[in-house]
Amino acid sequence: MFRSATLKLTGWYLLILMTISILFSVAIFQIATNEVSTRLTRLQTGIEIQPTFNNQQRPIDTIRLVEAAEASSHLIIGLVYANVLVLVLGGAGSYVLARRTLRPIEKAHEAQSRFTSDASHELRTPLAAMKAELEVTLRDTSANKKELIEVLQSNLEEVEKLSRLSDMLLNLSRLDHDKLERTAVDLVDVTKDVLKRYNLPAKRITISASKQSLVEGNEPALIELVAVLVNNALKYSPNDSLVSIKIGRQNKHATFEITNAGPGISEDKLPHIFDRFYRADTSRTKQAQDGYGLGLSLAKKIVEIHHGELTVSSTPGTSTIFNIVLPLYSTRPSKK
Repeated sequence: MFRSATLKLTGWYLLILMTISILFSVAIFQIATNEVSTRLTRLQTGIEIQPTFNNQQRPIDTIRLVEAAEASSHLIIGLVYANVLVLVLGGAGSYVLARRTLRPIEKAHEAQSRFTSDASHELRTPLAAMKAELEVTLRDTSANKKELIEVLQSNLEEVEKLSRLSDMLLNLSRLDHDKLERTAVDLVDVTKDVLKRYNLPAKRITISASKQSLVEGNEPALIELVAVLVNNALKYSPNDSLVSIKIGRQNKHATFEITNAGPGISEDKLPHIFDRFYRADTSRTKQAQDGYGLGLSLAKKIVEIHHGELTVSSTPGTSTIFNIVLPLYSTRPSKK
């Protein structure tokens, strides 16, 4: 599809270029022809006749016409060569320009196709599980109250998964299109608020932070960012391991670093973990750990709209470290 579009766009570019080139060629031909005719006319006023090699004489008008015809012929040949060169070079340049123009659209189309396919898969899996459980339960006429409650609880879990998925999709869509209101936000306070959601042992997560680390951002979005990274660190680390968070400053930026022990991420998968619906476990068979899906993609998007940077480094079998760098909040003097 995009190859055909590229060729069509190349054709339009080339058509525009050749139209301009031909129009310029016609204009140049007219100007040059008039200039030659004018100069020969001026020459005629000073010379009556011109001797030839066989001592015969020809009228100046004849000479003027011959010279003008030869000059026009040479000019036409030169312009034809020039237009052929423009056609060849312009065609190559138009194709390259068309490819560069359509490449972002092609990538966006491919990303949208992958996103639609993955979203359909994620929606279909819990729906299929719910349907199977309900069908089995309806066929079992001897099912007691306890078994029915278990089925309902299982379906409720699947509904919660669908709810979280829809919330993630809505958040990503909102971040793609909306302009978020920004204020001064303290990363330390945001992190502490997020950690209050978890009922964890005292030594499960440690925080090392400066007294205050203000950034200019949207507080709900930054809370979601920290929550995604904390949830990811807890999910992919042993229950008795330590997750450490360090918040500080570097030049004119605030830094947020979260480290967790665990299986880590292999080097070939690191560049893809921020892709939507990408999973380090491509088998999609784990139910307890739903992998690197929308969470990290959402975190990446939040950092980008705050003009920051999110990076990750991992040593398989040892640890994984996520680093965030965000611009510090700066008070600007009011304009009088």
